[in-house]
Amino acid sequence: MTDGPSENVDRVREEFVQLWGALGTFWGVPPTTARVFGWLMSRSEPADAQEIMAGLELSRGAVSMACRELREWQLILPERVAGARRVVYRPETDLERVLRNVVQMRKRREWDPIRENMRDWIPALDPDSSPETAVFLQRLRAIDTVMARADAIAEFLLKGGTVTDFGLKALLGAGAVAARLGNLALSRRDAAVPPELEPGFDAEEQES
Repeated sequence: MTDGPSENVDRVREEFVQLWGALGTFWGVPPTTARVFGWLMSRSEPADAQEIMAGLELSRGAVSMACRELREWQLILPERVAGARRVVYRPETDLERVLRNVVQMRKRREWDPIRENMRDWIPALDPDSSPETAVFLQRLRAIDTVMARADAIAEFLLKGGTVTDFGLKALLGAGAVAARLGNLALSRRDAAVPPELEPGFDAEEQES
């Protein structure tokens, strides 16, 4: 009997990482970013960029972009090793907090812009009494109602409510609808405002 991990650990870790990568689209992040988070979650200790690169067979650029994204979502915490320039990344392991961070980011990126547009679109169409406009207006109001429910769920969680309190089924159902409706707003935002890279990130990754 040994103190090291069993042979099953590598297999389970690989499957776990691949699953997180597949789930990344539901977060609205690239699969590579989700895979990095899953890989860090599978380890007992934080890891630096070189270790992530080796563990997932990724380039430095891919790891840099993934870690930047995860930091923005507050899903990893960078820690500088004492006495060195080496930076390691520790994943957020409180799943309630992970959920809140994901909801907060999706709300800010997607749901809020949709609701802001609805506040302009619905009043703009309201005076028009044509049949075609009436149908369009009715559909916009239905979307706004769904988004309002998703937003209420998000606010509930962000203010300290738990998944158990509200109901996981309701959360996932409203969140999935909101995510689909968010694609238009997200693409419009990206077209208008290109994302900025966090300054100084690559310098932090350099090891002494």
